[in-house]
Amino acid sequence: MTSTAIVWFRRDLRLADNPALDHARRTHDRVVPVFVWDPDAEGDWKPGSASRWWLHHSLLRLDDRLRQRGSRLIIARGQSERELARIRNATGAEAIYWNRLYEPAFVDRDTRLKADWTERGITARSFGGALLFEPQQLLKDDGSPYLVFTPFWKRMQYRWRSPAASPEPRALTPPARWPASERVADLKLLPGTDWAGEFPARWEPGELPAHRRLDEFVADRVGHYAQGRDRPDRHGTSRLSPHLHFGELSPGQVARALNESGELPAGSGALSFLREIAWREFSAHLLFHHPALPDQPLKDQFRDFPWRDKSDYADDLKAWQQGRTGFPMVDAGMRELWRTGWMHNRVRMIVASFLTKNLLIPWGEGARWFWDTLVDADLANNSAGWQWTAGSGADAAPYFRVFNPVLQGQKFDPDGTYVRRWCPELAQRSDRLLHREAGAEETGEDDPRPIVDLKGSRARALAAYDEVRKG
Repeated sequence: MTSTAIVWFRRDLRLADNPALDHARRTHDRVVPVFVWDPDAEGDWKPGSASRWWLHHSLLRLDDRLRQRGSRLIIARGQSERELARIRNATGAEAIYWNRLYEPAFVDRDTRLKADWTERGITARSFGGALLFEPQQLLKDDGSPYLVFTPFWKRMQYRWRSPAASPEPRALTPPARWPASERVADLKLLPGTDWAGEFPARWEPGELPAHRRLDEFVADRVGHYAQGRDRPDRHGTSRLSPHLHFGELSPGQVARALNESGELPAGSGALSFLREIAWREFSAHLLFHHPALPDQPLKDQFRDFPWRDKSDYADDLKAWQQGRTGFPMVDAGMRELWRTGWMHNRVRMIVASFLTKNLLIPWGEGARWFWDTLVDADLANNSAGWQWTAGSGADAAPYFRVFNPVLQGQKFDPDGTYVRRWCPELAQRSDRLLHREAGAEETGEDDPRPIVDLKGSRARALAAYDEVRKG
């Protein structure tokens, strides 16, 4: 008798190194690949506009690859439990497999689904395909989770083992009868405006493009990554983050690309890049152990932080979102984000510090904007990153560290290449004054006026942080 299994794709939109898919094809005769669009299951953090753009194209690429192997991707829309039950009834599947996600809403839902299906005599099993280490695998000696990155990274290196790997299937036997399926277009994931018009020229979602980008990075740039990763004016980073978020690429595949043996990479550039993958792991573990991270400060004393009132900061928030603060490095970063769905990590820290410290606007406002506009928007990374900058999170930046956008620009964009690219109205400024706020000598009359005084706003922020720290 033949057996049939459902493979529930979520953010693991790849065929290679997919533990759930690999187990299904080795254990059962027939495989039903399924994706369910169920944004309501994500609570207050439904996928943003840029993420939905990426998802649309990634699903199309996955379906193409499955069809090349004699299969196809079943698209469903609605409550996951209901739609999966419908597909199970239509196909007679005896099992369902998926790779784990670690956001609180998914953990709760998957636990319920597994218990329900098991009680009904259906095999339901999850696999670890999104991280190098499960959240329960890297804990302190007393069994508690890490709140500081450096010891987490040390423990990760100490416990390192070669990441497991599984090949992509050459063929997949379809079910005896296909269940009803919607088209990707029916999900209406694409923005209703031409806002994402430049995305296709800059991004190519999908598993094969992800591997091409990884191979190119390892061959051409990883050796200089440690020195070049902080320079937004250069093409020194991997830009693999959206591919990792949507699971078109696994962290294990990245680790093996850095060292084919699977051991820790030896070169400073490769090890530095793996350390950034470790930050991704740290953030995921942090969210798993502290599920309120996206909405509440990790440090309790920050619950009473004296942020400005929304009625007072609305105009400043809009100026920040639109890249017209009057500070070139901030404005360049925000315009890059709007036009490309991405921003260099160094610049992310600069614009986040400016919002939370110079403007004294709550970090949640920035997190929400990033969530909607980043193609790599990830709940763990986004929440942990914003809380790090604001000083309320794990391993947070010291409260007195306020990124000066003028000095940061002069240090990390010394020739002004980055600012001139995204703020062409500043192209004629002299190099000496390029990173200065508007109003400085030689700046044009049409330049945006600075919306805040750097020195005065820094003093205001330090006073607020000192008040919280003492309280």
